[in-house]
Amino acid sequence: MTPEDLARLHARAITVPPPFPADGFRDLLAQPGAVLVTRDHAFALGRVVLDEAELLTIATDPDHRRKGLGRACLDAFHDDVRAYGATRVFLEVAETNAAARALYDAMGYEQLGLRRGYYRDPAAGSVDALVLGRDLVP
Repeated sequence: MTPEDLARLHARAITVPPPFPADGFRDLLAQPGAVLVTRDHAFALGRVVLDEAELLTIATDPDHRRKGLGRACLDAFHDDVRAYGATRVFLEVAETNAAARALYDAMGYEQLGLRRGYYRDPAAGSVDALVLGRDLVP
């Protein structure tokens, strides 16, 4: 997927936080340690620094949800960042994002912290971010 493809899909899938523009994806992909996993209608993007990975965003086209695409991207992301030497992975998720939270819970993520008022939701105002993490080694 091109940065423009990623931005279009992200805009369809994400409301909080605001979706990344194509230039944002281009900049992220140019960073050392960037990891992008794509599937038809879904992707996961993150980065690895030393032995830690951070999932920056994951998106599935709303017309293709509930088909396991998000889980497939996240599984592949875990494999890829492990290959780069990561032993732990972290992410932030809006407290109001029940679908993403269910996915992360099912994949073994645990809450490590809370960032109050971290996101802005046009409909709900201030939204807390949950900081989640999990080990990548058995």
